[in-house]
Amino acid sequence: MIPTVESVDRVLPGEVLVVPFTDPGWAPFLLPAAGVVMNMGGLLSHGSIIAREYGVPAVVNVGPATTIIRTGQRIMVDGDRGVVTILD
Repeated sequence: MIPTVESVDRVLPGEVLVVPFTDPGWAPFLLPAAGVVMNMGGLLSHGSIIAREYGVPAVVNVGPATTIIRTGQRIMVDGDRGVVTILD
């Protein structure tokens, strides 16, 4: 879980961002990401639009994602269905 854009120095390919919300500052970190999960947002939020442009699966408006999903957990992000599955 990454609370703010200031607290991340890079995102490695294959990592999924789990964040409270996104704004334009997050755009560079979405490019290498395998997916993004946001507590808040909608279909027209900045993170959704950028993820769609980059072809990154995204699930938004998850609510407590940043408190449920822990750093290092494997998760699956199904952007088509709007489902996030914790694998371990």
